[in-house]
Amino acid sequence: MKHVKISNNVIRRLPRYLRRLDELAVAGVERISSKELGEKMRLTSSQIRQDFSCFGEFGQQGYGYNVLGLRAEIASILGMDRNFTMVVVGVGNIGRALLESFCFEQYGFKLMGAFDIRPDVVGKTINGVEILHADGLEELIKAEQVDAAVLCVQKASAKRTANSLLSYGIKSIWNFTNVELELDEEDIVVEDIHFSDSLLSMSYYLAESIDQESIRAEKAKRLNKKVAVKKQQ
Repeated sequence: MKHVKISNNVIRRLPRYLRRLDELAVAGVERISSKELGEKMRLTSSQIRQDFSCFGEFGQQGYGYNVLGLRAEIASILGMDRNFTMVVVGVGNIGRALLESFCFEQYGFKLMGAFDIRPDVVGKTINGVEILHADGLEELIKAEQVDAAVLCVQKASAKRTANSLLSYGIKSIWNFTNVELELDEEDIVVEDIHFSDSLLSMSYYLAESIDQESIRAEKAKRLNKKVAVKKQQ
């Protein structure tokens, strides 16, 4: 693999490639060209080849890409074969939903435990995972050398909890607190999740689509008026 600085846009497209390749594999597709893959993903074949060239040469001219082989390469690039470990910190609505519905191991993360401080939550079991008291968080992280944490605590305690996690040895935080974490440690990897970002992006495109439809309708109306005037003349 090439050791070069990869743009964030390329990295953000990798999970999309992975999902599409999974769909193709399930459909029984064994190989696919960059042109065909681009059409399915609304990207140009040039963009596909350029993205993959950041990491090496995966396809063959005249043959295309082996679907399972390319899927394995991308999974490896994304670190899915590294056996990372993770804990969930905060089992409110979001934390609970993740425990109930999200398959961490499917994406290469072994869930080591879930933690909270509320008496009505601690001791319960969700999808086979017992909720432990946060008092035991440091001990488990240090003993198991846990790599990452899913942070689902309240906004008010987000930064304090994140800094505690760093001091325990956590290297990465998947942040669902709706707070942009500005932490002292530069080497920490933080992925801030804001559901509103996705919703507002959709809102923009919806508004744009409606506006364009209105413009087309207005143009058609004016054109019809001109045609009607010419017929009257």
